Amino acid sequence: MGEVEPTRLAAWQAFLYSHAALVERLGRELEEECGLPLGWYDALVVLSESRPDGLRLNQLANHLVLSQSGISRLVDRLERAGYVRRSRCPADGRGTIALLTQEGQAVLEAAAPVHLRGVHEHFARHLSDDEALLLQRALSRVVARLRPDRQLLAPPADQGAEAGGEAQGSATPPG
Repeated sequence: MGEVEPTRLAAWQAFLYSHAALVERLGRELEEECGLPLGWYDALVVLSESRPDGLRLNQLANHLVLSQSGISRLVDRLERAGYVRRSRCPADGRGTIALLTQEGQAVLEAAAPVHLRGVHEHFARHLSDDEALLLQRALSRVVARLRPDRQLLAPPADQGAEAGGEAQGSATPPG
């Protein structure tokens, strides 16, 4: 046990290198075109999909894909930029809640087309529909084992049903 077959090891290596290259490229494009770091985009997406009363900082950290550490510093920077505001948790008064501001929503709406264009250009267009579905299923199984609390996008009902797929919930992909 502990040894990985060469094909699976090659898949792992391809996954790691592609992930690193994609994060670097998508981050650079967002930064250059919108002045928005990819980690900030990730946080703004999570907050835009949260309840109207915001998320506690630990909840925000749990939902982030790119950077779960240093959440207070991230929220500090987003707050200084005017994209997020902090509020005391009404339930207990001790916790802090992060809320997306109108300016944060506007910045997110401006950045989304840049990000989605990059996802298409650098990733999605290189996969056939069948490959995308296979990749989604395989990686969803890994996520389900390691992070069962994580909601992932599911393939459209017609694709998932045709191929025997299962719905996984829905969320906008942050990264």
